[in-house]
Amino acid sequence: MNNISVIIRNKNESEHIGLAIQSVLDYLGLETEIIIIDNNSTDDSLRVVALFDRLNIKIFKLGDPYTPGKSLNYGVSKASYDNILILSAHSQITGMDIEYVEKKLRNNVAVFGKQTPIYRGKKITPRYVWSHFGNEEKTNLFSKIENRQFLHNAFCFYTKDILQKCPFNEKLSGKEDRYWAIDRVRDNVNYLYTPKIKVNHYWTSNGATWKGLG
Repeated sequence: MNNISVIIRNKNESEHIGLAIQSVLDYLGLETEIIIIDNNSTDDSLRVVALFDRLNIKIFKLGDPYTPGKSLNYGVSKASYDNILILSAHSQITGMDIEYVEKKLRNNVAVFGKQTPIYRGKKITPRYVWSHFGNEEKTNLFSKIENRQFLHNAFCFYTKDILQKCPFNEKLSGKEDRYWAIDRVRDNVNYLYTPKIKVNHYWTSNGATWKGLG
């Protein structure tokens, strides 16, 4: 899958965004288009991005009012290629079977992978939100914890076509991925969770998914 654009949202992610970018280059190739959507960062994260000069990296600034859906939809509008990977700025790809993803995207509107939570360098017990990322592949994964469909945009593949037809809700302050999944199941289409692709998801002090550490 050479025709892919990677969208990374950035808000003061200087500690990990370099790991995220380098993992894209390692697993998807040096020519991969990487789109950084920056939301008024005040740290040196954009200087970290600049370390990867001479590569196909584009930076766009999106100020307030900010929502995850607005940022992602904007990134999709700037994407050059037919396939989209949404990757958290504090996630590092550790396993990839891109041919498998490409195959599964033919019959699924989204394919998202396993996340291993890393707290200050330590792998922690996968409880709460992390317990969804098991070792079995599941179609239309349903969360008993949240009592709704579960999809996670820290590491998720889509086609550009589906995201243009069905953009994320720009009014939501969070969980835009879950509500998107609910709507797609109502549309009678499927999405897939697979442990065949993996990331390390690093703790950040303002990370919305971090709960019950240890």
